[in-house]
Amino acid sequence: MASISVRAATLSLVFLILALGIWEMAAQPPEADKALTEYEMLMGGADQEARVPPPSEVLTLAWAELSDPFYDKGPNDKGIGIQLAYSIYRVMSGYLLAMLVALPIGFLIGMSPLMYKALNPYIQLLRPVSPLAWMPLALFIIQDSEQSAIFVIFVCSIWPMLLNTAFGVANVRQDWVNVARTHELSQLRTALTVILPAAAPTILTGMRISIGIAWLVIVAAEMLVGGTGIGYYVWNEWNNLDLASVIFSILMIGVVGMLLDMALGRAQRMAEYQE
Repeated sequence: MASISVRAATLSLVFLILALGIWEMAAQPPEADKALTEYEMLMGGADQEARVPPPSEVLTLAWAELSDPFYDKGPNDKGIGIQLAYSIYRVMSGYLLAMLVALPIGFLIGMSPLMYKALNPYIQLLRPVSPLAWMPLALFIIQDSEQSAIFVIFVCSIWPMLLNTAFGVANVRQDWVNVARTHELSQLRTALTVILPAAAPTILTGMRISIGIAWLVIVAAEMLVGGTGIGYYVWNEWNNLDLASVIFSILMIGVVGMLLDMALGRAQRMAEYQE
């Protein structure tokens, strides 16, 4: 197992080096363009045309940004750490609110076929709606861009958690539930001591899906509402035609998303191990 891990890591590193090398060479302007640019600069003409920056330029920018990630020089000039902090706050606020709603309702419809049939039409109607479609209505009703973004995260997070909770609860082995009944446990105690541990891996799968979707949606939501956050940072740097900053922010979005997924993935594996 260890040798496979080492070989996989080595192969992954080789792929990375090849990709960066190809990108570096492809991003270099032709010699004729270099000469033309130098001539234009000497003549006081236009600056060099915007182009996709090489990885060396992105890495230089990343070093400068990560050396001081929490600087604040005004509304439109904040460090990447501050922008990510705003986005993580919004994601976690909407995500936790979704947990408070999705888990109890998921238990309810998982344990009660009657409630499942009563609520299923509403779930099937609302689940396919894009979370961003709720943004105009949220902005009109809430009249606050921060709270509207949190509401959009709440909407996109609730469905995977709710459905996976209901599925996990409904598929708990019936003989375990029957044993709880023979011991005259209340429904609440049965749910907490018997059903919850058995359904935990499936519930955590839904939570893991939800956090991934929430992190995807927050970028688009912040592009719409503006102000702060990693989505706003990407859009602002694009408006400035700073493609190195755009690529750097894309990489940071990927890193944070990976860390969030890894945290819930670890919790899911622990639940599976204890089952």
